[in-house]
Amino acid sequence: MILKRQSKGGTKQQCSSRNSNSSSTSPLQTICVFQTVIVSLVLAVFLLPAEISSLENGLARTPPMGWLSWERFRCNTDCEGDPENCISENLFRTMADLVVSEGYAALGYEYINVDDCWLEKSRGPRGELVADRRRFPSGMKALADYVHAKGLKFGIYEDYGNYTCAGYPGILGFSQNDAAQFASWDVDYVKLDGCYSLPIDMDHGYPEFGRHLNATGRAMVYSCSWPVYQIYAGMNPNYSSIIQHCNLWRNYDDIQDSWASLESIIDYYGNNQDAIIPNAGPGHWNDPDMLIIGNFGLSYEQSKTQMALWAIMAAPLMMSVDLRTIRPEFKAILQNKKIIAVDQDPLGIQGRRIYKHKGIEIWSRPITPIYQTFYSYAIAFVNRRTDGTPSDVAVTLRELGLISPTGYRVEDLYEEVDYGILSPQTKIKVKVNPSGVVILRADVQPERFSKRPYNPIFYRYPN
Repeated sequence: MILKRQSKGGTKQQCSSRNSNSSSTSPLQTICVFQTVIVSLVLAVFLLPAEISSLENGLARTPPMGWLSWERFRCNTDCEGDPENCISENLFRTMADLVVSEGYAALGYEYINVDDCWLEKSRGPRGELVADRRRFPSGMKALADYVHAKGLKFGIYEDYGNYTCAGYPGILGFSQNDAAQFASWDVDYVKLDGCYSLPIDMDHGYPEFGRHLNATGRAMVYSCSWPVYQIYAGMNPNYSSIIQHCNLWRNYDDIQDSWASLESIIDYYGNNQDAIIPNAGPGHWNDPDMLIIGNFGLSYEQSKTQMALWAIMAAPLMMSVDLRTIRPEFKAILQNKKIIAVDQDPLGIQGRRIYKHKGIEIWSRPITPIYQTFYSYAIAFVNRRTDGTPSDVAVTLRELGLISPTGYRVEDLYEEVDYGILSPQTKIKVKVNPSGVVILRADVQPERFSKRPYNPIFYRYPN
């Protein structure tokens, strides 16, 4: 949870959108330069994270997945007036049950994470953290045990400050004891927010708490809000240090339950991708915040867009939704195995926006398998227009940077349509609904297919 907000600024345009002010420029013309620079982009940007030292706790080798309370349930502490929805041990036990019984756990959603508002307003007599005695009468160790008995992992929230964002005790002055207390509760994941603290102190405070976590001997994923508060303060975060001490971190605003909020996050990551992408990789991830799919603010098409772009961005997949009432079509989005596989790709390369023009965007992520020097790719076509009619986008694989002479097996990950093996010369045409997405997977083929005949053909994908 982050309370402050940041105004957007201008950013450098990417090569594929340099002519975006020209009304006569076609998508093919503006994207055509991409195939000539794809190799250098991969070498200069996508592969850089492998050379950066990451947090050595062996965790989060792929982006974490699970369920988190904040966006959907906020700081609802009224267990007398709203017992079914208040922040309490009953809520987290119920969600843990559903993560397992409804099939989420089998797909990789493994963390059950408590956010703010779980504490008493004051520490105990020995300075210890105390869970709210009415809402968590069994205590946090018992809740962690319950989650673990389900085969899941347990996460908790604290703040590098005098108080949490909601006004509960922070860790300042107690960081070593709090880390030891989390370990004694068998916590698996710690989110450390940054309210009521000085951003200039975070360069030593966040690493210090991370060292205390590691010193307990218990492996705990460490999620930091370190960079976003420094960005708000006009500082340039030291990402080399952040990568060394944190498994994931927030760069931008909290997500709210709206398309406008989601769009602002998409724009931030697209506009600042040259600075953001090199920091991501196995063990250390950029975190654009929770999945709000299945709540109130996103349409079906917009929900598909969030899931697809979070997979392209190698983002943590932390659901924040009431799993008791989620509608089947939104559940299906969250449980799309093939899109989850893109997000969890072992290369850990964060994707980038390669084209933006007149409301149409194309995002691309290198994934496995690799053949020789050629990557496979996930490609997302996003329609940011709201004019009420689907938009056609036509482009060859080569213009997307897919240049292997052995070809690519192409599949639509929402429609589950396999279009067979296509050559780089093949032109594809996708029809993208307003505020919607089409996401394709293109797996590079091994050499044994290289002699297959390829005739340039025209494909139209279903709505």
